[in-house]
Amino acid sequence: MHIITISREFGSGGRELGKRLADQLGYRYYDREIISAISERSHMDSNYVENALEKPVWQMPSPTFRHSFAVPGLFQTEQLNLLLEQRDVLEDIAKKGEDCVIVGRNADVVLSEYSPLSLFVCADMEAKLRRCRERAAQEEQLTDKQMMQKIKSIDRNRAKVREMITGSKWGDRAAYDLIINTSGWNLKELTPAVADFAQRWFART
Repeated sequence: MHIITISREFGSGGRELGKRLADQLGYRYYDREIISAISERSHMDSNYVENALEKPVWQMPSPTFRHSFAVPGLFQTEQLNLLLEQRDVLEDIAKKGEDCVIVGRNADVVLSEYSPLSLFVCADMEAKLRRCRERAAQEEQLTDKQMMQKIKSIDRNRAKVREMITGSKWGDRAAYDLIINTSGWNLKELTPAVADFAQRWFART
């Protein structure tokens, strides 16, 4: 079984790269499916679940949190339950024994015992702004300054959530097996190179 996890800066194209990578390698792809599974198991609205998991509204847990999740009093019960559900969903995916690509959800840390290939996808701000403008809904009319603030805010949240629940730093190059800067790249053209790296990486581990 081969697992590829993708952490990514907002607007860097990490989600698209993950989907293309899964298609090229013939792997299962997990992204929104994880939120849907948590929503179903918790009987909560998927948008609420996603927002609750991605905003750092909790207090700082102890160093044992990432191992035991036994941190009474530190979290609101509902949010802790969602984190537990997320961990269980990720572990259920891994236990299926299928080759897969998982985007986000700090899966590289949660599933570390499965030795996943951990990727971090980033890009310069100009490239992220361009990608966000290309994919923005028609009704979303943000200036470049507003879009830049949105990008920075989402990435700050991702960094804080990762540190709170894993004790590791989001984007720290030492935490990943490969860092991919998508600036100036067509992702369709970049995907085969990443797929080749993945195949070589799994062949040697």
